[in-house]
Amino acid sequence: MSRRRRELAAWQTPGDIARAARLQTDYLTAEQALDQLGIRHTIVVFGSTRIREPAQAAAAVAAARAACAAEPGSEARRLELARAERLAHWSRYYDVAREFGGMVARAAADPRRCRTIIMTGGGPGVMEAANRGAYEGGARTAGLNIELPHEQLPNPYLTPELRLKFHYFAIRKLHFMLRARALVALPGGFGTLDELFETLTLIQTRRMQHVPVVLVGEAYWRRVFDVSFLAAEGMIDAEDQELIQFAETAADVWRIIADWYAETGEELFCDGD
Repeated sequence: MSRRRRELAAWQTPGDIARAARLQTDYLTAEQALDQLGIRHTIVVFGSTRIREPAQAAAAVAAARAACAAEPGSEARRLELARAERLAHWSRYYDVAREFGGMVARAAADPRRCRTIIMTGGGPGVMEAANRGAYEGGARTAGLNIELPHEQLPNPYLTPELRLKFHYFAIRKLHFMLRARALVALPGGFGTLDELFETLTLIQTRRMQHVPVVLVGEAYWRRVFDVSFLAAEGMIDAEDQELIQFAETAADVWRIIADWYAETGEELFCDGD
């Protein structure tokens, strides 16, 4: 049995009769926490947990370079250095996410309005950056963490009452979408792609309200997700390509979201009761 299978077998509970109750608890705990704070709208931000702030990324490159120099013939050290250099290349998006979180915080600062808050997966990396920007802007900010075989600790910038932990991915996904007024996806891996494609599928099939979906880092996303190819092959409609927009900076992201709501006449922020 592979290491991954052994870890999963040890983590799972076969024949769990408490599953129904745990599903309900997963849903209600988050619902009550958000309702009690009057949170109606969220902007969901996703991206890699492996993208660190530029200083940390540069330090990782320096450490990998030193290790490579100490073992010049090691292929493993060479690959570690290449990986660290690529992550350092993408680390600029940590600052983009942090700046964007601050912009949302400032825009939602009017106490007479129900806040539209930043919501992330609650972990490190890009998600930490978005929560951090909102925290530094004085806003509430939520993180929906998940129980995993290798525990992912919540980042320190979450509002304590909104530091939520789930057992089931399905209920966690539900809460990401229930109040979402936009999805912002920065460079990331399987988890980011999962949330992105789920959102696009729900919008395409009209199972959720149409919201702006912004992909930050066009060069990255064009390689990962060739939407033009899908349309050309007839796998999606030509108009489905319009479900996504690309951005590079926090200002770009905010402009796209604000313009979308101005054009549709819908509310990004809502008046308080």
